[in-house]
Amino acid sequence: MSKDNEPLLALEKITKRYRNIVAVNRINLEVFPGEKLVIIGPSGSGKSTLLRSINLLEEIDEGVIRFEGREVGYTTKNGRRHHDTPSAICALRAEIGMVFQHFHLFPHMTALGNVMEGPLTVQRKPSEEARRIAAGMLEKVGLSDKMDVFPATLSGGQKQRVAIARALAMHPRIMLFDEPTSALDPELVGEVFETIHKLADEGMTMVIVTHHMGFARELADRVIFMESGSFLAEGTPVELFGANQTNERIRSFLNRLI
Repeated sequence: MSKDNEPLLALEKITKRYRNIVAVNRINLEVFPGEKLVIIGPSGSGKSTLLRSINLLEEIDEGVIRFEGREVGYTTKNGRRHHDTPSAICALRAEIGMVFQHFHLFPHMTALGNVMEGPLTVQRKPSEEARRIAAGMLEKVGLSDKMDVFPATLSGGQKQRVAIARALAMHPRIMLFDEPTSALDPELVGEVFETIHKLADEGMTMVIVTHHMGFARELADRVIFMESGSFLAEGTPVELFGANQTNERIRSFLNRLI
C-alpha cells in the first residue's frame, strides 16, 4: 500500500462530546486506497464512536470529514453545523459501508431480502438487478445455500456474513467494521475473519475496530492505539505488537489480550 496517492478518507480535528465527556478528541486521520487500518484500545476509548461519526450515525461537534478530497456529511447555515441532505447522506453511506457488532438484520426478510434492500430502496435498482447483486454478494461470503433462510435460523457467524454481504451490495469504496466478531461464540469468529481476509486480498479499503490482536497483527497495514478519545500511538503491526514496544500503557493492554 503506497502513500504516494491521495487519501480516500481524511478526518480533520474530529471531536464528539456527550455533555461533559469528550468521546473523540480532535482526531486527525488519513486512510489511503487499499489500506487496512486497525484501531485497538480499551472499551470506552472512543473507537466505535469514531466509526459511527465517519458514517454519519453520530453528529460530530467539530471537525471536517473529507471523502475523495471533498467535504461531506455537513453543511453550515447561520454559523451552525447541520447534517447534509438525506439524499447526500444516503449516497455517502453507499460509498462508506459499515458492519456492526450486532448484525441489525431485518428478521422478517430472508438473507437474500436483507441484502437486496439497499440496492432496491437506496439505489432504486430494478428488482431483478437487485436480486442478482444480492445473490452475488451472498456467494462472495459463502452463503449461496442460505439465500431463502430467515435470520432466526442462522448462526451468529452466518448473520454477520449476511450483514457484510448487505454492505457490499452497495459497492462501497471503503468498509468500516465495528467489532465484527464481539457478539459471536469463539468457534464462529474464524468464518467472519476469513470473509474479511478475502475482501482484504481483493484490495478493499478497510477500517476495523477489534479486540482480536492476532487478527490485527496479521491483517493490518497500520495499527492505531486509541485511549480516552485520542490516538496514543500508531505504527505497523511489528512496531505496535513487537518486543521493542516501550510504551507501558500499550504493553499492559496487549499483555491482557495476547
